[in-house]
Amino acid sequence: MEYQILKTSTCLLVLLIFIPAGLGICPSSCKCSGNDRNVDCSGRNLTVLPQGLQDNLTYLNLSFNQFVDLDHQLTRFTNLRTLDISNNWLKNVPAHLPKSLWELYATNNNIKVLQKLDTAYQWNLRVLDISRNMVERAVLINNTLSSLKFLNLSSNKLWTVPTNMPYNIETVDLSNNFLSQILPGTLVRLQHLTSLYLHNNKFSYIPDKAFDQLSQLQVITLYNNPWSCSDNQTIPYVLQWVQGTAARVLGAPCAEQPWASTVPAPGQPTALDSSPIIKGTKAADREASAAAPEPTKVTKTHKQLKAKEVPPLGSQSPPALFPGTDSPDGPQEAAATRTILVQDSTEGNASLAPATGSSTTPMTLSITSGMPTNYSKMPQSTTATLRKEEATPGVPSRASRWPMGLLCLALLHALALAMD
Repeated sequence: MEYQILKTSTCLLVLLIFIPAGLGICPSSCKCSGNDRNVDCSGRNLTVLPQGLQDNLTYLNLSFNQFVDLDHQLTRFTNLRTLDISNNWLKNVPAHLPKSLWELYATNNNIKVLQKLDTAYQWNLRVLDISRNMVERAVLINNTLSSLKFLNLSSNKLWTVPTNMPYNIETVDLSNNFLSQILPGTLVRLQHLTSLYLHNNKFSYIPDKAFDQLSQLQVITLYNNPWSCSDNQTIPYVLQWVQGTAARVLGAPCAEQPWASTVPAPGQPTALDSSPIIKGTKAADREASAAAPEPTKVTKTHKQLKAKEVPPLGSQSPPALFPGTDSPDGPQEAAATRTILVQDSTEGNASLAPATGSSTTPMTLSITSGMPTNYSKMPQSTTATLRKEEATPGVPSRASRWPMGLLCLALLHALALAMD
C-alpha cells in the first residue's frame, strides 16, 4: 500500500511540473518556436503585453501593434537578445530595457528624441535601428554602446551629425534627414567605420579634415545634397578628399567644377554607376526629391514589408545600396545592408551567459536598414535575420510530455479502482 502511495505521489509531481508547463508557456495571441523562447506577437493590434510570456525569452517581436508605452515592462526578460517594436505608436525608446539585448528595432514610431539614458547601459547592443521616426536630437554618451556595430537613424529630422558615436561602430546610416553640419571631432574616433550614408540631406560643404580619420571607410554616399560648388573656400576639401580616398563614393559633388576635373562628369558614368542597383537608387532619389522636397510628418502604416537580399557590387565586400519600399515620405532612397558574424559569447558581461551553457555558436546576422525582412517565417516585420535555436537539454518537448501525463492519469485511475 505504501508503495502504491509513493508511486501515486511521484506521478502527481510529474503532472504538476510538466502538464501546466506544456499548456501555459506560449500566449494564445502569439506564435512560438525554439522551446517557446522565440515569440512572435506581431500584427495583433495589441496595446498591452500578452499574458503568459516566460521570462527566459531570447526573441520577442511586438511589431505592427498599437503600443504607446512599454516603459519598465520588458526589464524582466533578462535573456532577451532581439527585440522588435517597430510600427507602433511609441513616443520614446522604452525605459529600462534588459541589458542582455543584442538587437533593437524601433522603426516607424513617433520617437522624437534619443535620450542618453536610452542607451547608456546597453553594453551588449550590436544593432540599433531607429529609422523612420521624428528624431530631432540624438544624445549619446562617450564609452557606451561599446559593442554597437550598426546604427540606423535614417529618415528622421536630425540637423547635426550625432556626436559621441561608439568608437567600434562599422555602419552608420544618416540618410534622409536635414543634416547640414558636422561638428569638429565628430568622426575622429570612428576608426572602424566602413559604411557611411549621408545622401538626401542639406549639406552644402564638409568641414576641413572631417573625413581624414576614416581610414577603414569602404563606401560613402553624398548625392542629393545642395553642395555650394561656387564657394571655392569651403568646397575644395570634400572634392580633394573624394579624389584621394580609397572608399567608393556614390554621388561625388560638383563633378563639373575645374578643381574636380578628375571626377567623372554626369554624362560619363563609371562602372559603379552603371550598375542597375545604383541606377534604380538614383532614379528613386530624383523622384523623391521632385515630389517631396521636404519630408512630411510620419504617419502609421501597417503594411507587412518584405526585403530581398541584394548582391554586393563588384567583387568587394562592402554593403550594397538598393531602393527602399513605400513609406510616408515617398520612396526610401537607400538602405545599408550588412552581414555581421556574431558569436554567442559572454565577453564583457559574464552574467549574461546563456542558460543552456552551450558552446560558442557562430551566427550570421543580415541587417537591412529601415527595411523589415523575414525572420525564418516568424516575424515578417523585423529588420534582421538571426538564426539560433537555443535547445535546452534535459527538458522534454510537448510531444513527449503528454504520453507521460496520460500514463500517470491511467495509473491514478487504476489505483483509485483498486482502493475501492
